[in-house]
Amino acid sequence: MLVSVMKRFRQGRALRSIFSAAVLGTALLTFAHAVQSACRDPDVARRGIGSLAYAANVDATIQYFGHNFFLITTSKGTRIVTDPLGPGWYPTPNIVGDIVTVGKEQFNHNAVQIVRGNPVILRGLKDFGAGWNTVSMSFKDTYIYNVPIHQNAEFIEGIQGSAFVFDLGALCIAHLGDLSQKLNEQQLKAFGKIDVALTPIGGGRTMGPELAREVLAQLKPKIAIPMHYRDSSYLVRQFTAGMKAQFVKGDTLAVSKDGLPASLEIRVLQHHGIGVME
Repeated sequence: MLVSVMKRFRQGRALRSIFSAAVLGTALLTFAHAVQSACRDPDVARRGIGSLAYAANVDATIQYFGHNFFLITTSKGTRIVTDPLGPGWYPTPNIVGDIVTVGKEQFNHNAVQIVRGNPVILRGLKDFGAGWNTVSMSFKDTYIYNVPIHQNAEFIEGIQGSAFVFDLGALCIAHLGDLSQKLNEQQLKAFGKIDVALTPIGGGRTMGPELAREVLAQLKPKIAIPMHYRDSSYLVRQFTAGMKAQFVKGDTLAVSKDGLPASLEIRVLQHHGIGVME
């Protein structure tokens, strides 16, 4: 009897740890989520609606270097680098990372050699972009997983790409990669409850401003940070039109779960390679 009960318990726990992410068309990838994820907890953002500048506890800082290139630093000091940008576009930062995620196998997304510190490299694609890798792992205080997406295609299937989710325990940050389409039901389930969305708005190979706003309405984050807009103030104005937005005087934002706004707000970060936008 005891053996049977334990077997059913293990089976039930295993079933709860599986979630699926189906991409557009016929591809279906299944990811094992082995730990409890804050990205799937009920929305508790409304418990604190204060200004980010006065948040009692900082759960993460997000630093922007242009294009899709960010450094996310957790409250315990874990350094996550996303889509490092190769030299020649903007000033290359002197950056140290523990984890590097790559959502696209091109030089403006996969310049992992510029990141010092012997980081763990997590690639969302395999075979030089021909297929998707499955990323689902814990690292120090962070749980990281990817979601298959398509890029370069607003209406039909395009080139494969990868988005990443960083579960910091209290806070969930999604890097949407070069997403170019609205999300289907399976993708939305795979993303879970997102607090901060790093969102491409450039059009062409990614979503444009209008489609990006539709995707944010699907994901329902509390903060969106635009990326991949080629330093176009016109695209930024399109994206922020009619929405509550703040142009941060610098390249870094401190984020606290307790300090999240009640509903979506845009934060525009100003990296060192760009003039000040207002």
